[in-house]
Amino acid sequence: MNGTGSVFKYGRDVDTDVIIPARHLNSSDPATLASHCMEDIDARFASMVQPGDFIVALENFGCGSSREHAPIAIKASGVACVIASSFARIFYRNAINIGLPIMECPEAAREANAGDRLEADYVTGLIVNATQGKRYQAQPFPPFMQGIIAAGGLMEYTRRAMQAARKPASETAAPTEAAAI
Repeated sequence: MNGTGSVFKYGRDVDTDVIIPARHLNSSDPATLASHCMEDIDARFASMVQPGDFIVALENFGCGSSREHAPIAIKASGVACVIASSFARIFYRNAINIGLPIMECPEAAREANAGDRLEADYVTGLIVNATQGKRYQAQPFPPFMQGIIAAGGLMEYTRRAMQAARKPASETAAPTEAAAI
């Protein structure tokens, strides 16, 4: 499993304005953003969340303004993964781009309760609610998206790919029979 933690549960249409209120967008520092994460919907979130915890929500998580600050604030707060019935398209893209694991699984999102203990495997899409003894299957990401998340985001993924492309062929591939002659 890639993540194990407690659930912070929210409803539908959690927009980016409550994930990170606009009054705090004068900073791009992840730690500062994390200290204000979810404060307009859950004033205790930033002080209660522990590394590895989960945000679980219903439909349309991350709707509203297109701001990369929202997934950055969530990731910097230590959240291992956001599980929702569905995500707003721009939030989905921003989350992947900054390396925040997200999983779409309506059944797990509906049935999880605040405080439940979850385990999630981002590679297989398996979600286990250890508190309730239930298992759910989310659609796993394709390998290239898993690579972006594992690298910590699109920028690091691209930097690594560019470095690999600059290496001489002799460093990146096994010698061929022709090269040995």
